[in-house]
Amino acid sequence: MRYFIGIDIGGTNIAVGVVDEEKNMLKKLSVPTGADRKADALIDDMVASVRAVLELAGMTLADISSIGIGVPGAVTQDGNVIQAVNLGWKNLPLQEIMSSRLGLPVYLGNDADCAALGEVVAGSGANCNSALMITLGTGIGGGFIVNGKIFSGCTGQGTEPGHFTFCYGGELCGCGKRGCFEAYTSATALIRQTRRAMEKNPDSKMWALVDGDIDKVNGKVPFDAAKLDDGTARAVVAQYIDYLAMGIAGIVDTFRPELVIMGGGICNQGDYLMIPLNEGIRKYSFAADEFPPPPAVRATLGNDAGIIGAAALQMSMEKK
Repeated sequence: MRYFIGIDIGGTNIAVGVVDEEKNMLKKLSVPTGADRKADALIDDMVASVRAVLELAGMTLADISSIGIGVPGAVTQDGNVIQAVNLGWKNLPLQEIMSSRLGLPVYLGNDADCAALGEVVAGSGANCNSALMITLGTGIGGGFIVNGKIFSGCTGQGTEPGHFTFCYGGELCGCGKRGCFEAYTSATALIRQTRRAMEKNPDSKMWALVDGDIDKVNGKVPFDAAKLDDGTARAVVAQYIDYLAMGIAGIVDTFRPELVIMGGGICNQGDYLMIPLNEGIRKYSFAADEFPPPPAVRATLGNDAGIIGAAALQMSMEKK
């Protein structure tokens, strides 16, 4: 049995786990990221966390085949972090540094790509060779898995499904462009859409759910009010799901994956989201009667997806 370390670098926490070749999580821990600190301090924490999780598992570095790291930014195939904006990293040879510190092979991947890989090897896509993962968060994360491997493109930086142009000249996106898919379908976008609808409809039940304070709106509010049969909320939710279905259908028509995996807090709405989303994807997909689109399902691994996917980087690269 081979064993691997997976590291998922998040904006809040660095999560580290020991994973076996069957993709079972044996032990895990997390430490605060402290993203405002210098790279050296974060790397020290990652090294210390690797040693600590091995101690929890009753193992040593000699038991480990490799270390995989999911980075919230752009990485190259030769192990450099081109840029991780939220960490302040630029042109950082992370693979070389970590390998030198721990004496093991180190593999890097984008964190969203690693989460997608984790779901395919151990989660809701465990029987698939190809899948699209979309994560609905502050932005839109996600990745493509093709033949059991991360599709990283010719530059090794993976894909950005949140930033194709969804609407010409549309909403301003955090990336600086206008009309990105993310600007219509992220949790941030849903909150903006909800606030606009509330401002136009002072009688909406959504006001009562936030005690009259529009700054308390989150992605759950419109769904909660829609379930109370609030017309304004139902319209917001329907429009949001329609945006989401239209964009996903466009990606599906381009790549034709076996499965669409949905992650992020908004997916906690369950069937209230997933049933109309699947109906919408079918409505907008090309030739859906002759070539039914893949089902959209909820991710199942939660925060473990990034750790397991990072740990699985070596194994995925070994696949022919």
